Amino acid sequence: MFCNPLRPRTFVYETEHFNGVGELLEILGSIINGFALPLKAEHKQFLIKVLIPLHKVKCLSLYHAQLAYCVVQFLEKDPTLTEPVIKGLLKFWPKTCSQKEGDKEILDVIEPSQFGKIQEPLFKQIAKCVSSPHFQVAERALYFWNNEYIMSLIEENSNIILPIMFPALYRISKEHWNQTIVALVYNVLKTFMEMNSKLFDELTASYKAERQREKKRERERDELWKKLQALELNHAQQQ
Repeated sequence: MFCNPLRPRTFVYETEHFNGVGELLEILGSIINGFALPLKAEHKQFLIKVLIPLHKVKCLSLYHAQLAYCVVQFLEKDPTLTEPVIKGLLKFWPKTCSQKEGDKEILDVIEPSQFGKIQEPLFKQIAKCVSSPHFQVAERALYFWNNEYIMSLIEENSNIILPIMFPALYRISKEHWNQTIVALVYNVLKTFMEMNSKLFDELTASYKAERQREKKRERERDELWKKLQALELNHAQQQ
């Protein structure tokens, strides 16, 4: 009853024009809430093929609350859907549009056992968002650290998450143009240091050593380029 009037493929991939998406999703949320367990295969397919692609469109903010509610209903009924949902969302995760950044409602219901399956791709994407020159995108990504439940999951998995996030955070703390972002990054780095000081120190030392190697390689390239230019000039003068 929902698929035909909405025509999701036309809406998402062609026109992006349809009145009443939010209202339909609100009705659908009540229907999903009444689904019996175990979920039927067609219900799971509807989640992945219809609901997840609805995150793609630019007008997501018009119905985001209703859509998030529908997705959360599925995850609460079947936590094993967490992995395909998060990986599906990552395909549409924006890099420049802050209004479409993140789905904290979905992360709030992730079970610890499922979090381990999606933490690497999720935080690689968050690291990219934190590095965005669009300060609102970076700001929203950093707000994940204000969520106590997400922070508890991060702390339990700091050995994996910290190495993913550290290079981006350390670089931004030195280079980002927006001081609000720099302040937020410092708070996140402080939190990581308190979580796992030994790993934090190791990553700091490793990062600085790598930066020194990069600077050395840059100097060597510059010196080689100057030598080549000098040889070319000398050859031209001899002719």
